[in-house]
Amino acid sequence: MTDGNRKRRQDERANGRTTDMSSGVSTGLFDKGVEMYQVVRARLRALVRRMRAARKDTGMVTSEYAMGIVAAVAFAVVLYKVVTSGPVDAALTKIVEQALDGRM
Repeated sequence: MTDGNRKRRQDERANGRTTDMSSGVSTGLFDKGVEMYQVVRARLRALVRRMRAARKDTGMVTSEYAMGIVAAVAFAVVLYKVVTSGPVDAALTKIVEQALDGRM
């Protein structure tokens, strides 16, 4: 190795870079960047896995379904009673009759 090459390699080492003599490929900072990329990618994958696992636990259990059905039935009963009451029934009948008697 000549003095020029030795000096260049010392400078590269001081700057965090080395040169692989067999392939001539510069390593060091590039390798650190690749390592950082791999770490970030692994952390992102772990985060995505945790988020997907948390989503699997969403939804209603059987008791929640039962309470939802009871609430829906109660709302339907109240709505039926309102619609079939005297004043509302008369108003709806009048609206339907006016619509059917309309001229085309």
